[in-house]
Amino acid sequence: MSPRARKYLAVIVGVLLVGLPFCGFSYWMAVLASQQGRDDADASARRAIAVVDGRIRAVVVSLDALAAKQMTACTTTNLDLLRQATFATGPVKEYSIVAPDGATLCGDHVLAFHPPEVISAATRGTDGIGIEMVRIGEQPMLRIRHMHAQHPTVAALIAPELLLAQAWSPRGTFLSHVTLTLPDGTPIVSSGQVPETDPRKLYEAVVRSADYGVIATVRLPHRNIASYEDLREMGLAATAMIAVGLFLLSLLLVRRNADDPILELSNAVADGHLIPYFQPIVDIRSGRLRSVEVLLRWRKPDGTVVPPGAFLPLLESTGLIVEATRKLMIMVRDQVGPALQNRPYMRVAFNLTAQHFADDTIVRDVRGIFQESSIRLSQVILEVTERQPLDNLTQSRAIIAALQDLGVKIALDDVGTGHSGLSYMLKLGVDVIKIDKMFIDAVGTDRNSATIIQTLIELAHNMRMEVVAEGVETFEQVLFLRDLGVRCAQGFVFAPPLSASAFLELLNAIDPPGEQGRIATLAANRRTTAADQAARQSGPALRSLKVVRN
Repeated sequence: MSPRARKYLAVIVGVLLVGLPFCGFSYWMAVLASQQGRDDADASARRAIAVVDGRIRAVVVSLDALAAKQMTACTTTNLDLLRQATFATGPVKEYSIVAPDGATLCGDHVLAFHPPEVISAATRGTDGIGIEMVRIGEQPMLRIRHMHAQHPTVAALIAPELLLAQAWSPRGTFLSHVTLTLPDGTPIVSSGQVPETDPRKLYEAVVRSADYGVIATVRLPHRNIASYEDLREMGLAATAMIAVGLFLLSLLLVRRNADDPILELSNAVADGHLIPYFQPIVDIRSGRLRSVEVLLRWRKPDGTVVPPGAFLPLLESTGLIVEATRKLMIMVRDQVGPALQNRPYMRVAFNLTAQHFADDTIVRDVRGIFQESSIRLSQVILEVTERQPLDNLTQSRAIIAALQDLGVKIALDDVGTGHSGLSYMLKLGVDVIKIDKMFIDAVGTDRNSATIIQTLIELAHNMRMEVVAEGVETFEQVLFLRDLGVRCAQGFVFAPPLSASAFLELLNAIDPPGEQGRIATLAANRRTTAADQAARQSGPALRSLKVVRN
């Protein structure tokens, strides 16, 4: 047998030696956990019924005491006694006097305005007590009364949620779902949503009250039944077994070069470790958010966040950028989509590279991700950088036109720094240009930069393009750009790239849901000099923004 074959055989034997005992142990643990789950669910259901019986029994004692006073008529004295009993009995919301057929004759306060509507058949308990569900206005209530009475008697109304105790299993596990029903299936109360839709992932126990017929159904998810105290030693044994097995395998396996940055980056894309960061774009006339640019960050398993300069060139050179962009769009749709859905004036921008224009994959991706999502296609901006050459301008223009047909806006990024001069502005048919930070930094120190900025702005306005200034870091730059007619800007003077949670906090603080849309609608209806008013208000609005830096 060759050395290579012996190595492979040793690996197989090692896997079997470690895997078979571990599989047996896992099966035993699953059986043990399953039995524990059933026991927990049953014990919790019994406890829920015990709480129900105890609370109903306390009400029955109070009803018996009132019935002994021969309260058959709606006199002032009897109504006062009903009110006193309501205050004295915790679970009872109100007492009333009912006829033998269940019709309500009078109550101490609420029933005078909202006669109850019976919504279930009465369940007769062992002591002649009847339990039924009624509706007072829009609120369901549990009514308890004597079923054997031949004359008017007293009934009690209980808020259903008062019958449902906080249900915990004997091992301290919180129950995700408890339901109380009458024997005919009429629901009384439920603790919340069912934790799992798949019944195979739930332990269910049903217990019925012997005295009053109330049925408690407990549903306990599998993941909640493992008790650390009960299984700690077994877990330690399993961990030790796995550790020994991995050590043996590491000695037997042929050494591989683990330092593979391409493989690591590919795994990061596949596992969703390339995450979105959001840099706001602000209306410098009003101080409101207008859009946000999505930037890539690599969050390592240890929590460290890697800036794009450390991995973006490798991402582009390996072709992983297309898949990374697709996953990034999906993350943004899921993380901030609900917030942008209620703010149709907000737009979200993604960066594209030359590789995205090799075919129409980007068109299919954008349509598939956003067409039926909470982010409208009209809210999506795709940025094409001028720093990278597009190999085929004709094909790129056709892809851009297809994206624009969907309602997507196209922006030209890093304007003024690329090799193409103004040709991209003229040939690609973009909707927005973004003036590069290099020119913004020179504001106030270089006359040529000011001239270039002014020329780009005038050209963009003549071509009906929007203008965004990048890399704005001082309020002096903000005032300069505003005086030149620039409407939108982004940079550290407003906020650095933010995580999704931080961006949503900023968005809710600056533009509460619905407010911007209401203001925009009023402005459009009035058709007044809204631009002049916004210019006068821009100073206070900008000062209200927090200047945040890394």
